[in-house]
Amino acid sequence: MPLPVSCALPGGRIQWRGEQISGQPAYAIVSKGLALSPEGWRLFVDQTVAQNLRLGATALADRARIGALFERVYALFPRLAERRRQSAGTLSGGERQMLALGRALMSEPQLLMLDEPSLGLAPAVVEALYETLRELHRQGLTLLLAEQSIPLALGLANYAYVLQTGRVALEGPAAQLEGDENVQQIYLGLSGAARHSAGERNGGRAGDRR
Repeated sequence: MPLPVSCALPGGRIQWRGEQISGQPAYAIVSKGLALSPEGWRLFVDQTVAQNLRLGATALADRARIGALFERVYALFPRLAERRRQSAGTLSGGERQMLALGRALMSEPQLLMLDEPSLGLAPAVVEALYETLRELHRQGLTLLLAEQSIPLALGLANYAYVLQTGRVALEGPAAQLEGDENVQQIYLGLSGAARHSAGERNGGRAGDRR
């Protein structure tokens, strides 16, 4: 079963499974089971795909274990297997996102944090990426997702927070928020009358995620 996510406490402190981790170095946080796939990828562009992935497993020493992680990532993203000797700087945007996610998975995280994974990607690439995230979640990995596309986020999440101007405007089970008109108002910035008008112009499908 997925683990509960870490919680932010007053004063900017962060707690993970009962331990304060605020201010700890990144390698120590990763060793506790947390990993981040950041916005903008932040890859080592002069290194190969395989070298970038290996850096994700820096805290691991067991070669057999690292080899199994490579196999898992390549199974999830066959495109990375095809380009394992190619420099990261020559990859497409979608391939870079796959590599950033694969690198995070190489640390065997218990909690994977993702910041805007759909940003700048073509719809077909986003659809494939989110299917991979759903599969990881089915396998028991806990995901903490920051995503501007509310339909994408609610389609993946169990529980969601909707932010408006930096504050939590709504929260609750994702399935419940999907049908909440207030979510549409925040997401689209529409009044009730405007939403009705937009729905008529689009055949009554305002907010349709298809």
